[in-house]
Amino acid sequence: MPEWAEFWRLMVFALVIPVVMMAGVWLLARVLNNAGIVDIFWSYGFIPVAAVCAAVAQGNVTRNFILVLMVAIWAARLGTYLLIRVAKHHPEEDGRYATLRRQFPNRTWLMFFGFFEAQGVLIALLSVPFVLVFINGAPGLGLLEYAGVALWLAGMLGESAADAQLARFRKNPANKGKTCRVGLWNYSRHPNYFCEWLVWVGYFLYALGSPGGWMAVYAPALMYFFLTRITGIKATEEHALRSRGEDYRQYQRTTNAFFPWWPRA
Repeated sequence: MPEWAEFWRLMVFALVIPVVMMAGVWLLARVLNNAGIVDIFWSYGFIPVAAVCAAVAQGNVTRNFILVLMVAIWAARLGTYLLIRVAKHHPEEDGRYATLRRQFPNRTWLMFFGFFEAQGVLIALLSVPFVLVFINGAPGLGLLEYAGVALWLAGMLGESAADAQLARFRKNPANKGKTCRVGLWNYSRHPNYFCEWLVWVGYFLYALGSPGGWMAVYAPALMYFFLTRITGIKATEEHALRSRGEDYRQYQRTTNAFFPWWPRA
């Protein structure tokens, strides 16, 4: 079992860092009048959490360094991708946040403050697998940790490929108003979300190599829930149906929403 005193000491850092950061992000969002920047800093927020926790932890340096590198590469890629997307459309706000504004016309920014802070708490919850690894002082890496790195790498490559395929499709003016069915998008309506989930399964496998790592199973489960039921597929498909209509309905009838598979007739 993990060293609980060390675990909770690191969890204090894992909670305080993103909560304080999100308060600053909320102030910046008010200045820019664009709540969509929370997505950018939610991604970037894992970097200081992982770096600080690894620095103050008493675990194995090599194991910790590999995990911090994995987190930093993932967070930097996703955060920068979102930064470019938000900057491209600014001052227009992401549809999800425009919808929240309509749902909370009174005290809108107070609502957003609670929403931003909830994102900080979510960072802390999803950092538990990292903390369990950071307090593991055992030398060397095991099979589960190597498997975690391999699955993380597969998810990263898949997500990058899906984003690149979608970007190329959208650059072609002839594809305006059409649904991307190129490459990975031919097998899943949301291959980027699926590969994002694979990254978190990779983190879980890596954590399984540490005492108490099995407790982190909720992290990929929580990401699956959010990606398929809350902020991912649900909101994206509502927007796609409004903008692409019958073309997207046909895509829904033939292509799996999340797990890749061959298209149906």
